Amino acid sequence: MNPIVIRILSVLLGYAFGMFLAGHFMGKLFRFDLTKMGSGNVGATNALRSLGLKHALLIFFLDALKAFLPVFIIGQVFKADSFRYVYMAYTVLGVILGNDFPFYLKFKGGKGVAATSGWGVAMNPFIWAVSMVLFFGLAFLTRYVSLASIVATLFATGSFIVCGVTGRIPVPGTGLAEFIIVLSVVEFLLIFAHRENVKRLLSGTENRFGSKKK
Repeated sequence: MNPIVIRILSVLLGYAFGMFLAGHFMGKLFRFDLTKMGSGNVGATNALRSLGLKHALLIFFLDALKAFLPVFIIGQVFKADSFRYVYMAYTVLGVILGNDFPFYLKFKGGKGVAATSGWGVAMNPFIWAVSMVLFFGLAFLTRYVSLASIVATLFATGSFIVCGVTGRIPVPGTGLAEFIIVLSVVEFLLIFAHRENVKRLLSGTENRFGSKKK
């Protein structure tokens, strides 16, 4: 198969999976609307604040699973291909695009944190585990879930890029720049989705978890 076609199909597969927003479909099933609760986001953090731990954990798990599956599938299909991780990176890009910009919700989706947890497991479980420890540690110490999310995703994508450069993740030289660029775009999208949180963090008005919303 043509490598360009594989890249396009990888993005499309990721987008198709990424569009499954667990918070939205659970709302349809159990008759609640996260877009009208709390921050209005359909992700696990808003679900935790608005609906409680049980709903939040289920949404997080499903949003992580939807990212894990397509990246894992591409990784297995092209296991013997030297561009395996490049194709996986394109799948990750598709997942985040689908999660953040689902066409059926007028391109207004989630922020991609749970999805990053899912594709992180598929790419490298060790990096995923360290990023999760970092996330929970920062969330516990600062009570800023947004800050913990941004730092943990930065660590995860940055680690994958470093591992690609150093050869710990086998990426061929001709695909290394591509691998770096695609994952950099993924990280940009993650930070862009948190742009309002960043503004509030810089101004000192970001809501701490467990406190009353300002």
